[in-house]
Amino acid sequence: MVDRKLSVAYPAHWEADVVLRDGTTAHLRPITPADAQALQDMHQKQSETSVYLRYFTYKSALTAKELERFTNVDHVNRVAFTVFRGSNIIGVGRYDRLDDPTEAEVAFNVSDAYQGTGIGSILLEHLAAAARENDITRFTAEVLPENRKMLTVFSEAGYAVARHFEDGVVMLEFPINPTERSREVTEAREHRAEASSVAGLLAPKSIAVVGASRTWGKLGHSVLDRLVEGGYTGATYAVNDAALEVGGHMAYGKVSEIPGPVDLAVICVPRDQVTGVIEDCGAHGVKGLVLMTAGYENADGLAAQRELVSLARANGMRVVGPASLGLINTAPEVRMAITGTTVQPTAGNVGLFSQSASMGAILQGVSVQHGVGVSSSISAGLRADVSGNDAMQYFEDDPRTDLVAMHLESFGNPRKFARIARRLARSKPVIVAKSDLLGRRLPPGHSVRVGQAPPGALNAMLRQSGVIRVQSVEELMDVAGLLSVYKAPAGPNVAVLSNSLTLAEVVCDVAEACNLNATAEPRELDYTLGQSRVLPKLRERVAELVANPDVHSVILAHLSYSGISTDAVLEVLREFSTQPKPVITVLPGQIDRKIAGGVHHGVPVYTSPTSAAGALGKAHGYRQWLDIPFEPLVDPEGLQVEAAADYLHELSAGIPGTELRQLSTEQTTKLLGFYGINIFPSQVVHTAQEAVDAADELGWPVVLKANDPDLRQRLDLGGVRLNIPDAESLRADFTHMSALMRQYGVNSLEVQSMASAGQACVVKAMEDPLLGPVVSFGLSGDAVNLLDDWAHGVAPFSATDLARLMHRPRSSARLFGYQGLPAVDLDALRDFITRVSLFKDNHPEVTIAQFAPVSVSTDSLSVLGVKLSIGNAERRTDSIRRALRG
Repeated sequence: MVDRKLSVAYPAHWEADVVLRDGTTAHLRPITPADAQALQDMHQKQSETSVYLRYFTYKSALTAKELERFTNVDHVNRVAFTVFRGSNIIGVGRYDRLDDPTEAEVAFNVSDAYQGTGIGSILLEHLAAAARENDITRFTAEVLPENRKMLTVFSEAGYAVARHFEDGVVMLEFPINPTERSREVTEAREHRAEASSVAGLLAPKSIAVVGASRTWGKLGHSVLDRLVEGGYTGATYAVNDAALEVGGHMAYGKVSEIPGPVDLAVICVPRDQVTGVIEDCGAHGVKGLVLMTAGYENADGLAAQRELVSLARANGMRVVGPASLGLINTAPEVRMAITGTTVQPTAGNVGLFSQSASMGAILQGVSVQHGVGVSSSISAGLRADVSGNDAMQYFEDDPRTDLVAMHLESFGNPRKFARIARRLARSKPVIVAKSDLLGRRLPPGHSVRVGQAPPGALNAMLRQSGVIRVQSVEELMDVAGLLSVYKAPAGPNVAVLSNSLTLAEVVCDVAEACNLNATAEPRELDYTLGQSRVLPKLRERVAELVANPDVHSVILAHLSYSGISTDAVLEVLREFSTQPKPVITVLPGQIDRKIAGGVHHGVPVYTSPTSAAGALGKAHGYRQWLDIPFEPLVDPEGLQVEAAADYLHELSAGIPGTELRQLSTEQTTKLLGFYGINIFPSQVVHTAQEAVDAADELGWPVVLKANDPDLRQRLDLGGVRLNIPDAESLRADFTHMSALMRQYGVNSLEVQSMASAGQACVVKAMEDPLLGPVVSFGLSGDAVNLLDDWAHGVAPFSATDLARLMHRPRSSARLFGYQGLPAVDLDALRDFITRVSLFKDNHPEVTIAQFAPVSVSTDSLSVLGVKLSIGNAERRTDSIRRALRG
């Protein structure tokens, strides 16, 4: 039975900044009585047609009684959301619970000026999320047949909408639980909106530099100078309230004094002036901001970041920064270089993303050194708003970007990152440079969560998403240089051609360590013949290798030789850049500074065998991921997700703050039963007679264990006795083990039926503040306790993710047939881990679930021990409703 509460306090967690279809932003929040006048203003600006379609009659103004009803809601049975742009309401959506407490009627009203921007769809998503919180499962709506826009909102939402015609009105009804289709629709809309918002930032028709300076060396001077020198094709404005002219441009006192529209404002003023500038930009209708101002790195700065971003979003503007290095777009129709550095990347097909300005400068500098051309470059600074997720949304659609190279210092929403990257990597390689401490240490000025999961979990998430992970900016450009010219190699076979067999063998040795199958061509290139004869021979030999179907890549190990021009050699290799097999070169000991590592003459060039083989190995690993189609896991039979959610809601009621509650054996057994996970029964005993009685009830033979989570698996310390056949043996074992365990402070033992002999495994699932549901798998004992031989993954899993999780521990060979022993029941193990991953993914209230030991024999699986704790779930950052990160 649904508990129909009278009201709740103002639900601040429902507030959200949202991106509209045109890329601009707005603020969504629950309605309050103070919104009455703004609601009236919106109504009176609506056309007669819009009013009629909403109310089925025309009314020039809302009555005082209507305003009171519309703006006074209880946030449970009556919920209403407003969408604000500045101080104006541009959209309203509401639901009212019906006599059936699981149903509610929903209605919308969108300002005429903003119809077609996706506000109706956003309101529906947020209303559905709020309704689910309040135990509502179905929406109904009454729509006039001529209101085609609203009918489209419902029909394209991804829900199973039933409709019928009654008394001249279209009656709609649909369940609001998320479906695969509704998730796809939401993600597609989110993708289009976020990509559009970044596209507007990277291709503005007009730019105002606020804080433009006449003083050489100041940021405002450098930015305006680089923008003009770079040949920006749009209108450029200088804003400086203390000058009449800056850099040949008329200076305006503030943005609102500029006579024409301004798409993008670049803010280079001191921090104490930023808020005023943003307010002025909002009043002038500016669409986006690049905040290059620094000084937001301390705790006070974090609060200031939130305030300025909220102000900008409420006025329809997205923010790049603060402390951003800037934006670059090398498209000939834009030619925009907003940057404070002198480095100007050349045009190319690589999309760059970085966070801090210093790393952005390094990334751009190394890209120039490596000859890697750039389509666009985004420096998010402290990423208070625009993030790497937004950048990937844009790069996915950008026809000038063929691969994405990112340097990350922190994650804001890694689950969303993984979702977008997995989709993007199917069409374009995604290369990420990250430190091993990413997600575990907070950079200055970054307002994100810090993870608590094992260090390998983040790497597992990147692997699952198809991301090419590298350790440094230099390695990032090594891989980007290769993939900017060639597709990833179709296989691991590498032919090494050289004028030195010794060098070729060295290259082969290094390549083997990078999971490549390298073979040195037995015939050396004879450079003593002279350049005129060597170059045709080189062309012929490379052509033969490229034509060989068993060769997937070619490396030319070129040792400098008098009379043989390296430039001429590279020109020959360039002839092969239009075919799919990578043809790269290693130039060890190169003294010509004009030819260092990078792309030269259109050829990927490396100065060491390690960098060349490393880049090819990374690219091949990506191709292996790409060649395996994404296969979602099929839900096992017998799952009762809603029943588990209801029981968890009951169990977690009253848990204060961040406290955890460990469930009893009975509670754990009941909860896991909803997912078809059965636990071998056991009983805690304190006397020998209790042990015998328990064995009689559970069934012989039995196991006697220490009632301690660590000692219960330690056969070497006497913490477990196996296969006890009768009462006499049990009494003797109880007496001996009790005395032994007292020295460890353990005063009770546990009796459990004997499971089939098998391999003991451990499965852990935890709710990580950063990554969400992390699942870890290993083999019990020293493998995990001493050698840390774990595999990690982040749910939800694909079939491939699950297979890799089971194979990744080094000790997992025991599962698949080892030293003449048969394989364990792999189907049962897959089924069990699938159920655990779904259990954890569906229920963030489950903070820790440890299954140990799990015994897997040749024909069965037995869960012998479970420890399960729950808490108040923090709202995950990957909610179904669309909202910008706060």
